[in-house]
Amino acid sequence: MGKDYYKILGITKGASDDDIKKAYRKQALKWHPDKNKAANAEEKFKEVAEAYEVLSDPKKREIYDQYGEEGLKGGGGASDGPGGNFTYTFHGDPHATFATFFGGASPFEVFFGRKVNGRDEDDMEVDGNDPFGSFTSFNINGFPRERHVGQGGPPRRKQDPAIHHELRVSLEEVFHGSTKRMKISRKRLNPDGRTLRTEDKILTIEIKRGWKEGTKITFPREGDETPNTIPADIVFVIKDKPHGHFRREGSDIVYPVRVSLRQSLCGCSVTVSTIDGKTCNMKITDVIKPGMRKVIAGQGLPFPKNPEQRGDLIVEFDVNFPESLPTNAKDVLKRHLPVS
Repeated sequence: MGKDYYKILGITKGASDDDIKKAYRKQALKWHPDKNKAANAEEKFKEVAEAYEVLSDPKKREIYDQYGEEGLKGGGGASDGPGGNFTYTFHGDPHATFATFFGGASPFEVFFGRKVNGRDEDDMEVDGNDPFGSFTSFNINGFPRERHVGQGGPPRRKQDPAIHHELRVSLEEVFHGSTKRMKISRKRLNPDGRTLRTEDKILTIEIKRGWKEGTKITFPREGDETPNTIPADIVFVIKDKPHGHFRREGSDIVYPVRVSLRQSLCGCSVTVSTIDGKTCNMKITDVIKPGMRKVIAGQGLPFPKNPEQRGDLIVEFDVNFPESLPTNAKDVLKRHLPVS
């Protein structure tokens, strides 16, 4: 004769769905091996989970009511009836059923001030005021739980420190704005609340126009998950890629220009490229000193808070001094310098 799932849960055959749920809550808490140290607790806990999975599913329950456990599992159902076309096998992990029923990997949090599936702790059928009061160091499937001093407080779950990654962007990407997609691998708890799996996730980062170096983009709780800790935040920090022509100073762009000694003394014309591909012509009539700067207004990067306005393009001059002068330097200077 097969198992009597109704008897296992302590209910009658005409029990309602709510009765089945309440019965499972009571029996699962009673026989959970982390609480009940009886030799047969593990087996009872498994039977309760299997009984609940069958009776809480209308199709499985209908077949079970007609053909019993044998018919449900494909051994005794009529060939032309519902039992003949359906085979049920319990997955074998009562902890997975327990965690799923209570709404997550840490189902016991419900007894310490949290709601599960919209139910308050007052809805739970438990033995005594604290169902785990007899535990000196309670753990979920081998993972220790931190407890408040006194009963009834929520468990203290500490969040792991934030994980920082550099995100290299070009000045062109900062000027126009861009989208970055970063693939991360992280650990996540399986439904049994004990084992871990590794999964990949794509994080999409919208680079806003004008973002400055050092800007941080935070993805809350995207780090590894464990039963005792809150996943860490993942933080991407904007870092400028080296550029072939420019360097950034806030929202300004510096454009280095190297001139000869003669150009620095006699004046010159300089063609300067902008970050968006335009060109600007500058005529320099002053004596150019090393490090001298000329400003082209409004040709830098957008301001982060007002992208319609831009910083400046700063032309920074470097003078190429000769390493030595020939013996006839005076004659050379006369040829290259204007006569007053």
